[in-house]
Amino acid sequence: MFNLIALTIAVHGLSAAIWVGGMFFAYICLRPSLGQLEPPQRLQLWDQVFRRFFVWVWIVAAALPLTGNFLIVSVYGGSANVGLNVHIMNGVGWIMIALFAVLYFIPYRRFKTAVGNQDWPLAAKNLNTIRQIVAINLVLGLIVIGIATSGRYWG
Repeated sequence: MFNLIALTIAVHGLSAAIWVGGMFFAYICLRPSLGQLEPPQRLQLWDQVFRRFFVWVWIVAAALPLTGNFLIVSVYGGSANVGLNVHIMNGVGWIMIALFAVLYFIPYRRFKTAVGNQDWPLAAKNLNTIRQIVAINLVLGLIVIGIATSGRYWG
């Protein structure tokens, strides 16, 4: 029989894995590996990576609060009935979404324009801002995953 709760939990978990895993890969694996490329090639590659990854981030940034809040209401009967861990996850999740929106609409747009204009110094400057925001979101995402996996066992 179809189980909407199980499906919602799966979508929620997969969404978190896509976003946080993508940031981990980009920051920890891809970024250091690109250091040997010349700036134009490195910046053009990042442009292509972001074009693909950010589509997925928008999808999961919508899916995570939708599925999370659906679970809060349908499983627990509302936010008054969930533990501190769920409130922290929800709050940090909204901070992450806000940071991504800032990243997307300010430095990423500037980065895309600079790459299109072959203004490599400006593109690099905006890439550095993107890197800093991704680093913050990666740490927040890892904290949320830690809370998600351990929170039900807190006192």
